[in-house]
Formats: sequence, structure tokens, C-alpha cells
Amino acid sequence: MTPIHELLNRIRWDEEFGKGDFVIGYLDRVEERIIQVPLRELFFEPGDHFSFDLIDDGGELHSIPLHRIKEVYKDNKLIWHREH
Repeated sequence: MTPIHELLNRIRWDEEFGKGDFVIGYLDRVEERIIQVPLRELFFEPGDHFSFDLIDDGGELHSIPLHRIKEVYKDNKLIWHREH
């Protein structure tokens, strides 16, 4: 299986592959379920290869470790999956 950081880099740097609508599903430990978020709403700090940031509906910033990403969709098709 392709490591998640390699897939994210391919989406970012491979112009042809990066075309499309990407959604990631990450495990929310509080809600104990997968939360799906459009990739364009995530923030990746340059040089940080371990987490991403997102702002929830309440305006609160969350830092999510990459290992909690469990699914990646491209144009509504599952392209990457890791066991929950």
C-alpha cells in the first residue's frame, strides 16, 4: 500500500493525477467515526510530514495526525483505504 504522505505528495505535485475533487476521511476519536473533509479545506504546514490542520464548523483549529487518515476519494471514488 502507498503510504499516505506519498499519495498526498502525488496529488499535490502530479498535475494530471491531481486533477479532480479529493476528499479525505479521517478517524475522529471523540465521535468514534470517519469524518470526510474536502482536501482543499485542509492546511499542510511546509515541512510537517506528520499532521494536517483543519478548522471545524465552530471555527476551532484541529491538528490531525496523518495516521488517522483512513480513506481518500477522488471524484467520489475510493482510491486509498487503510483499516479503521
